[in-house]
Amino acid sequence: MASRKDFLSQQAPENYVAGLGRGATGFTTRSDLGPAREGPSEDQIKEALAKRAAQLGAPTPSAYGAVEKKEEDNDDDERFQDPENEVGLFATGAYDRDDDEADRIYQDIDERMDRRRKARREAREKQEREEYEAKNPKIQQQFADLKRSLGSVTDEQWQNIPEVGDLTGKNRRAKQNLRQRFYAVPDSVIAGARNSTEFDTSVNDGGQTNGSSADNVDGTMTNFADIGAARDKVLQVNLDKAAMGSADANSGSASTIDPKGYLTSLSKTELKSQNYDIGDVKRVESLLQSVIKTNSRHPPGYIALARLHELAGKPVKARDVMAQCCSLNPHSEDAWLESIRLNEGHNAKVIAAASVKENPQSTRLWTRATELETDQQSKKRVLRRALDLLPKSVVLWKQLVQLSADEGEARLLLSKACSEIPASIELHLALARIVETVDEARKVLNTCRRANPKNAEVWIAASRLEEQVGSKNTANIMKRAVQSLANENAMLKREEWIEQAEKCEDEGAILTGQNIIRETLSYGLDEDDDRKKLFMEDAQASISRGKYEIARAIYAYILRIWPTSKSAWEASANLEKVHGRKEDLWNVLEKAVEAVPQADDLWIQYANEKYQSGDVDGARIVLGKAFNQSPSENIYLEAINLEARNGQIEQARDLLAQARQEAGTDRVWIKSVAFARTHDDNATALDLVTQALHLYPAQWKLWAQKAQIYSSQRLVPQAREAYATGTRACPKAIPLWVLLARLEEGQAGSVVKARSVLDRARAANPKHERLWLESVRLERRAGNLAAAKNLMARALQPSECHRSGPLWAERIWHLEPRTQRKPLSLEAVKVVESDPTLFTTVARVFWAERKLEKAVTWFEKAVLVDSDDGDTWAWYWKFLGMHGSEEKRADVMEKL
Repeated sequence: MASRKDFLSQQAPENYVAGLGRGATGFTTRSDLGPAREGPSEDQIKEALAKRAAQLGAPTPSAYGAVEKKEEDNDDDERFQDPENEVGLFATGAYDRDDDEADRIYQDIDERMDRRRKARREAREKQEREEYEAKNPKIQQQFADLKRSLGSVTDEQWQNIPEVGDLTGKNRRAKQNLRQRFYAVPDSVIAGARNSTEFDTSVNDGGQTNGSSADNVDGTMTNFADIGAARDKVLQVNLDKAAMGSADANSGSASTIDPKGYLTSLSKTELKSQNYDIGDVKRVESLLQSVIKTNSRHPPGYIALARLHELAGKPVKARDVMAQCCSLNPHSEDAWLESIRLNEGHNAKVIAAASVKENPQSTRLWTRATELETDQQSKKRVLRRALDLLPKSVVLWKQLVQLSADEGEARLLLSKACSEIPASIELHLALARIVETVDEARKVLNTCRRANPKNAEVWIAASRLEEQVGSKNTANIMKRAVQSLANENAMLKREEWIEQAEKCEDEGAILTGQNIIRETLSYGLDEDDDRKKLFMEDAQASISRGKYEIARAIYAYILRIWPTSKSAWEASANLEKVHGRKEDLWNVLEKAVEAVPQADDLWIQYANEKYQSGDVDGARIVLGKAFNQSPSENIYLEAINLEARNGQIEQARDLLAQARQEAGTDRVWIKSVAFARTHDDNATALDLVTQALHLYPAQWKLWAQKAQIYSSQRLVPQAREAYATGTRACPKAIPLWVLLARLEEGQAGSVVKARSVLDRARAANPKHERLWLESVRLERRAGNLAAAKNLMARALQPSECHRSGPLWAERIWHLEPRTQRKPLSLEAVKVVESDPTLFTTVARVFWAERKLEKAVTWFEKAVLVDSDDGDTWAWYWKFLGMHGSEEKRADVMEKL
């Protein structure tokens, strides 16, 4: 017993894991396994197997290195058993020398086959192993590059590596407690910190300024204000230089030069050399010198170098560079032009003469030589010499014609030019404009048309000529033009024809533009295309560009194809109303009601336009015609409004009675009740609304009118009964519920009943923002702010009205403190995204904080979201009345 080891010193059982009963799990680390090493080879395995077989008395391994299987083992494998004999086929056979020799022969064959496939197998295995290692790298491979980088870490970096901190909760709380301890600081420390930043300008007895260095022994003071001003000036200069960086790059002072774009990147403006850094100029000069040395036949390099010298204030050197360039590149137009530009007076003329001598076919050089001459005769002489060499140059002919002061001389020159260049449309058109008679102009245009059968501009010019002389042949000319161009396969696109028509309008050829639209607007469109929509878009585009005559022509074309199109007539009338005359508008509306007699809107618009112009009788006549064509409720109501506006009450009442008999719709009854209430005839109004409710019991407006009549007479029980009956008949009519709640709150003075009404309304109409809003406002008016906040929180739940702009606006402006308005506005905008009420509230928040520019931005956003929201326009107008300019107010008034 004494020799037995104690429990802690005993060897642990196999597979023992400490704390396994408490839920712990064991794990194995690399230290338990030891370093990785290569396994035994195949020969070593065979030798070990043979040795173990000898020790155990087992049979000797076969030629393949494996022990012979026992008979009972073979019996287990049913795949190799004889189906008629359960004993193996060769179980009784003896294994002799021949069998061993056969086994060895098969082994040799297998080894030879294995050697033949060895290279491919090893390559495949290597590839698979590399792919596996790439997908599943070891930890030491993942950190190998980091380990190598540790060799470059300096001692200072090692010292700056932070210590691993203790992040346990206990120590962290202790450290936080230590930070919260405060200690009293001596007054001497505070005084020293205060005096450390002061500057004492008093002089000591030794002549040195207090607080200054030993250098200021003469009693001078450092002016820090001047130092600050100088610093600001330097900063401003640097900012200006940075802002002018792009301009410097274009002017040639930048150090980066595009070898292929000198002429486009360098400016022609001559600037002073002191505006540039000398070092940059020298670097660019060396770069350009290398360019021209590398390729002496590259004129842009010389031009860039010459301009650099010019910018650096070295014009003589620039001229020498260009002279060298012209001698090496005598056929370069750019080189000669740059050389002429750098020279002045007689030298420039000499260079120009040399340039045209080397390049007699250059129009640019002849033009530049002409510009160097000062008198008209010299210019003409140069141009005539140029035309002797270049008789096909349109540019030179135009310049010579422009120099001609006599119209006869210009006519002769243009005739000669047209004979030399029959394909030039520009010259023919110019000649047609200055010939003496119309017949001669027609002859010139016909000659040009025969020479240019595929050009539409000649046909347009011919049509404009006929329009100028007052001929009615313009439509035929455009029709022939379309046929001829179509035969030549030279028809323009629809957009190009519209552009030509608008160009004619700009130049005063209105009839020609209209003929172009009439003949070409449908070109290239199939019957299956939505041509009407496309034509309407073309008209709107022309209106947006200010081409109203072309838009009228497009609308006329549409109405000729679709004469009963109500939308086309309305668009045409709107065009005349905004951009035309009153008579033209009346003419369009007259044609519209004749073409579409069943369109009530056109009749009403026609009558309104007559009434607004002061022609009341004309409006009555129009409405009378409308009654004959379409006696609908709209016509009746418009006639009633007309008579009511003119004070004809009895006639309006008679018309209402007639309308109730012939077109007794709910709208007519509602209008009748409202008319009676307006004229303080409550008895008649109550009688009418009672009759109407027998006919239309599901019309909530009639119930509201009945209750309002009782309410105006202080008959609260009858009004409550009317509202209650209406809510039962129309449970989805939200205004009825709201009016009933306001009746209980206001006249009845019962907030509890009003709250109950709104609760029942929300139960009948869930997820309706107006009911939630009314409930919140009810509590707020009653002084129950906590209840209002609770209702608002319920309303803004995702299951209710989370994206309601009015609810968020109510919360931001009335239920939260001023400091929380901006954060809530941001949250609301993210949730709601776009709502005019919310945007208006955000604008009012910025307005209250005097951030006027942001307020204007949010007002504009609200207007863009819904331009028909009157509350938005009212707040915007109030804001502009206090902080806006006259121009802005005028702009808003125009939109209104």
